[in-house]
Amino acid sequence: MRRSIATVCVSGTLDDKLTAAAAAGFDGIELFENDLVVSPWSPAEIRDRCADLGLSIDLYQPFRDFEAVPREALELNLRRAARKFDVMAALGVNTMLVCSSVSPDARDDDALAAEQLALLSAQAAERGIRIAYEALAWGRHVSTWDHAWRIVRAADHPALGLCLDSFHILSREVSPDGIAGITPGKIFFVQLADAPHLRMDVLQWSRHHRLFPGQGAFDLPGLIRTIKASGYDGPLSLEVFNDVFRQSDPARTAVDAMRSLIALEDRAGLRPLPLAPALRGHAFTEFAVDGGTGPQLREALRGLGFAHTGQHRTKPVELWEQSACRVVLNSAVTRPGVAISAIAVSTDDPAAALHRAAALRAPAHVSAHGPREISLASVTAPDGTDVFLTGPAPDWRADFLPTGENAGTGLLDTDHVGLTQPFDHFDEAGLFYHSVLGLDRLATAEFAAPFGLMRSRALVTAGRQVRLALTVALLRRGEWAPGVPEPQHVAFSTSDILAVAARVPRRLAIPDNYYSDLAARFALADEAVEPLRRHGILYDRDAHGGELLHFYTPVHGGRVFFEIVERRGGYDGCGEANAPVRMAAHRHLRLSGR
Repeated sequence: MRRSIATVCVSGTLDDKLTAAAAAGFDGIELFENDLVVSPWSPAEIRDRCADLGLSIDLYQPFRDFEAVPREALELNLRRAARKFDVMAALGVNTMLVCSSVSPDARDDDALAAEQLALLSAQAAERGIRIAYEALAWGRHVSTWDHAWRIVRAADHPALGLCLDSFHILSREVSPDGIAGITPGKIFFVQLADAPHLRMDVLQWSRHHRLFPGQGAFDLPGLIRTIKASGYDGPLSLEVFNDVFRQSDPARTAVDAMRSLIALEDRAGLRPLPLAPALRGHAFTEFAVDGGTGPQLREALRGLGFAHTGQHRTKPVELWEQSACRVVLNSAVTRPGVAISAIAVSTDDPAAALHRAAALRAPAHVSAHGPREISLASVTAPDGTDVFLTGPAPDWRADFLPTGENAGTGLLDTDHVGLTQPFDHFDEAGLFYHSVLGLDRLATAEFAAPFGLMRSRALVTAGRQVRLALTVALLRRGEWAPGVPEPQHVAFSTSDILAVAARVPRRLAIPDNYYSDLAARFALADEAVEPLRRHGILYDRDAHGGELLHFYTPVHGGRVFFEIVERRGGYDGCGEANAPVRMAAHRHLRLSGR
């Protein structure tokens, strides 16, 4: 099946959109009428430009408010359509989308709608053009796919068929199961969009909150399988109205769109991808540090019981370890300050993992290495973080010369890595980690933080060997902002958090008010709360009785911090309920100057 994208999905001029679509590997486009109207190119020049880029024009859209109108309005509509047919001929496109009417002049008369659509289709057929009728979810009288199908079937014209749009189908409470029974050949076009489940006006939901497949909550794989069962073999096209995408780099958005479509085809069983890698755990987390932040990170790691166990043979890169917890400090990166520059996950077959990543438009980069050093390959996540895929052998640690230092005990492994995302790329990042690495999404949480509403999404392997926590501020405006832009952190696991906390000299102080509220919320006895208060340990309990105990360090280098966690009884989250407490405590520490 061919892959197509509507020009409305991406930002820029028409040439920006076409160039981005072609570079991302799309076969064709839907030409949105507004993009034609504002273009300095003639329709023939647009056709030639698409041909030069290897793109077909699969659909011209939309033609609005046509059917079930009084005779005088019909005559005007037919003349309007004739002009559009002329444009389509010059463009070289043979399918026009006709949306169900929202006009106040439209009548609630299926027979009249079928009669007028048949008349339009007869005139289109004379020009070699087809009409794809689509039920808008907010159509005045026709708002569901099955209603549109009844009208198309009644019109009974070979040049009239359906356009099925996943948003208009799945945003309404009408089962799509009957789509499989549509007469073969009568589905002319399929448009795809995902979306979160929201309770709001469907028009506003559609115009501002659509997402690419895999970024929302719709069952698009099931819908695709149902559509395929009808015999449809035309393009799968993305039509996504989204305020972020309309302002983002079109090249990047088009790659995100293509990745979403490839992943959807895999989930629907149309074009299987190489299997997602079985990830065995976090191999290491790399921090890029400079002359000012390196000493701060070293001091913080020593305070947690880490030791500088290895020095790279040829690079200014240090290995710090404690049990299976591994941190790499890289002084060779030229960026100022401190940041998590890379995460590494271990897998039995890095080559297969990289093959899948490449198929999802995430090509591998091989790190610079000496003649006797390990070659490590990575892919780059949307926020710029490199993701290394390490295998069981050869061991990447062989590139580090032992220092002879011995680490402390108490910390066991990397529990999760927390990465704040730019707002414009939060959903893109979630799709990247889900599709490329095969991480499953846990529930998305929102919470009111000291500086505004935050959203958090955890992504995990099935066995919880790898966890990532992505967070984003939902709105950021003006000069007033937190002192820590886009904070990042690494959480390490332990089986005895009280013992670890007693040995860590620098812990984030938590106010007594929190512990008074904690005792009330969870009915905890004073003797259970007191050690938590004394050590600055936060607590959460899930609906199944699982418990999380965790504490934080201060922020180091102006951006990063560490977390120590103890999970009990299958607790599966990342302590999102306590994030506002942690943020306020970090803020208080900064203002106090300590």
